[in-house]
Amino acid sequence: MADNEDFNMQDIEQGSTVDVTDKKCPNCGATVTYNPETLTMACDFCGYTRELPKPDQGATIEEIDFASATIRSSKDWGSKMKSINCKNCGGETIYDDAETAACCPFCGSTNVMPVDNDDDVMAPGGVVPFEISQDKAASLFQAWIKKKLFVPTAAKKSCAAKNFNGLYLPYWTYDTMTTSTYSARIGFEYKVKRGDGYETKVRWRNCWGIYDEFIDDQVVYASTKTTDPNIKKVSEFNFSKLRSYDPQFVAGFGAERYTLGLDDGWEEAKKLITDKLKGGIRKNIQQKYHPDRIESLNFSTAYDKVTFKYVLAPIWLANYKFNGKLFNLAVNGQTGKISGQAPVSPWKVAIAVAIAILAIIVICLLLGNS
Repeated sequence: MADNEDFNMQDIEQGSTVDVTDKKCPNCGATVTYNPETLTMACDFCGYTRELPKPDQGATIEEIDFASATIRSSKDWGSKMKSINCKNCGGETIYDDAETAACCPFCGSTNVMPVDNDDDVMAPGGVVPFEISQDKAASLFQAWIKKKLFVPTAAKKSCAAKNFNGLYLPYWTYDTMTTSTYSARIGFEYKVKRGDGYETKVRWRNCWGIYDEFIDDQVVYASTKTTDPNIKKVSEFNFSKLRSYDPQFVAGFGAERYTLGLDDGWEEAKKLITDKLKGGIRKNIQQKYHPDRIESLNFSTAYDKVTFKYVLAPIWLANYKFNGKLFNLAVNGQTGKISGQAPVSPWKVAIAVAIAILAIIVICLLLGNS
């Protein structure tokens, strides 16, 4: 914040356009030349050219051929598989042909039936193996629910290890190099003396430029049938431990088949990437100009070299009933992160409220007598 109205704005004016001379060519790594009038980037070494959208268009430009990518992908799971469909929640699960399943792993319903397999479904390219055992998942749940102060004591004993179903869930992961053109208003606060005090004012300037960021493994849960919010809350995996798909990893576990296609998954990924880029651009502006305020940020993004993986990742799912109501929970089969719902005892809540009220009354009496 400046101390007076006459602070020097020269550096800010000179820096109103971000320096883009260090942008690298995605093909050869050489420095590219950026033309702000035509919004194009060009590499003099390999001939690479790239047109960028205007910041206020909210548009995206992408270079990807998902159709050919799908054709090249394997559809062979390595062993004969069968599917069951839950008539209660709509969840569809794939099992090895030798496995049997009498209930749905998503909701616990026994109203399941086999369905015809679709041989045109892409086989996974990689697997994140289970690292958390069934017993460990149950113990993590017990530790989690014991910390819930208002949960009835009986409910804390309702979910045993046998309730946990190990399932490999489908995920798309996307990698891409992003180049965003942006514009924003940046404000610099300064003090103006008014009478006996000071008034804060803001001097506004426009800035614009280019922001690059490589997005690595943007994860999208590839299911439209399963709506359990706990799954998304625990879907963070260490993909450095990703293994090439082998049917032995899936043996003994179910695997949900993807119902969110590759194209639709990419649309979901771009929404998540946009949120990341917004934070990155604001941080970049802050580091360059050190403004007190940033407003009216607009940006558009071009996506280069988009690649994807279709992977399976491990989740323990469990559900239990208490007083006739079903409660669901999920445990990350790699990290142990847990998310779920738990019942609340109205008696415990009432006692806690009564104790709080009593404490307030006591404090007021003590203050009144002091």
